[in-house]
Amino acid sequence: MLETVLLILAAFLIGIGGGYFVRKLIAEAKISSAEVAAKKIIAEAEHEALAMKREKQLEAKEEVHRLRGEIEKESKERRAELQRVEKRLMQKEESLDRKLNNIERKEEDLKQKEEDNRMAQEKLAQLHQEQLAELEKISGMTSDDAKEILLQRVRNEIEHEMVIMVKDIETKAKEEADKKARDIVTMAIQRCAADHVSESTVSVVSLPNDEMKGRIIGREGRNIRALETLTGIDLIIDDTPEAVIISGFDPIRREVARLALEKLVSDGRIHPARIEEIVEKTRKEVDAQIKEEGERATFEARVHGLHPELVLLLGKLKFRTSYGQNVLQHSIEVAHLAGIMAAELGLDINFAKRAGLLHDIGKAIDHETEGSHVVIGAEMAKKYKENNGIINAIAAHHGDIDFQTMEAVLIQAADAISAVRPGARRETLEAYIKRLEKLENIADSFDGVEKAYAIHAGREIRIMVKPDKIDDYSSIKIARDIVKKIESDLEYPGQIKVTVIRETRAVDYAK
Repeated sequence: MLETVLLILAAFLIGIGGGYFVRKLIAEAKISSAEVAAKKIIAEAEHEALAMKREKQLEAKEEVHRLRGEIEKESKERRAELQRVEKRLMQKEESLDRKLNNIERKEEDLKQKEEDNRMAQEKLAQLHQEQLAELEKISGMTSDDAKEILLQRVRNEIEHEMVIMVKDIETKAKEEADKKARDIVTMAIQRCAADHVSESTVSVVSLPNDEMKGRIIGREGRNIRALETLTGIDLIIDDTPEAVIISGFDPIRREVARLALEKLVSDGRIHPARIEEIVEKTRKEVDAQIKEEGERATFEARVHGLHPELVLLLGKLKFRTSYGQNVLQHSIEVAHLAGIMAAELGLDINFAKRAGLLHDIGKAIDHETEGSHVVIGAEMAKKYKENNGIINAIAAHHGDIDFQTMEAVLIQAADAISAVRPGARRETLEAYIKRLEKLENIADSFDGVEKAYAIHAGREIRIMVKPDKIDDYSSIKIARDIVKKIESDLEYPGQIKVTVIRETRAVDYAK
């Protein structure tokens, strides 16, 4: 029994030992197999890396070869261009050498001719002296005595003929002076054909449909109020089908409002923030248009070299009228008339055109600066380094000071010709604009006023005040003070509504 147990135990131990050695052998076999597989993978990776390295090296060589080819091609092209330039320079140098040689030969020929002429003159003078001595010997008189007798006789005859001639010239001059002046002025007017379009105080914007009117007005009128406040014009939305009327005396503001409204209608997004953005963008576009109009005027009048600020002032005249006549077109017309008359009289054409184009330059800012447009224009010309003749022509074109040049006289004549021809001007529009400008100036004269806009054809003035200086109670007082000032200083039909607007904005940014 004990032996059996021992045998079983011995068999068990042998089994365990054998299993251990078997597992060990299997593990070693797997490890060996894994090491072989790993070595194989590493070898394959090294082979692929080597192949990839060779491929990249080939690509790099090809890229270097391509770049080298491009560089060589570019170098060849540059060398060819340099050779062409060098060839042209050599040709020009040879041409200059030939011209220089020709000039030197001509100078030598000229010197030789001068020397020959000098010798001929000396010989002629010698012959003259010999002949004079021979004549004195024959006549028994000196040359001075004979000259005096001859000159006295000629003098008497010339004096008599001169008196007759002067009398005839005076008579003919009196007869022809008026006719000649009329001919020059008439010819200048005929040759200068300038078209004028009567300026109005309203613009019409077409709408795609009548529903757009409601969108322009906005909720509780906020859109139309924002547009009128930002532009200073009046929008009239009535029963006119598919149209909005823009009313305002200032053409620049009216143009800004018209363009802004057209953009808003085309875009479809109409709200106060968008309106403010579009109006600001449109103002910049109108400023660019002002510059283009100034440059166009200088080109049309063929006046060059003006200071850029003077060109901008000319562009502003596009939106300025005088008695219904567009001031920029009037200035161009005066430049043409003055240039034509200067050409007929043999005067400085460029001077006359320049003075004619600038003669009303003061009207571009006469509503912003104290003084007449004549004084302001002369100061602007002086400020931007125009010569004294131009300044005098501007200052004298209404007869305020004496003329210093004949061209200045022509400027006055051309200005009168352009202004008095039938249909050129209307008194009523100019008086209307002056009244509205004075109305705005009265409001602007009060402390705390930021902007003032005359709207509704001058029947209402809207005043934007600075909220940090004017409170709600002060707004009532400033409205009453402006009313009293208007009543005492301005003549107007009917009544004028004064509206004071105090607006406070709070702006912050979410980050």
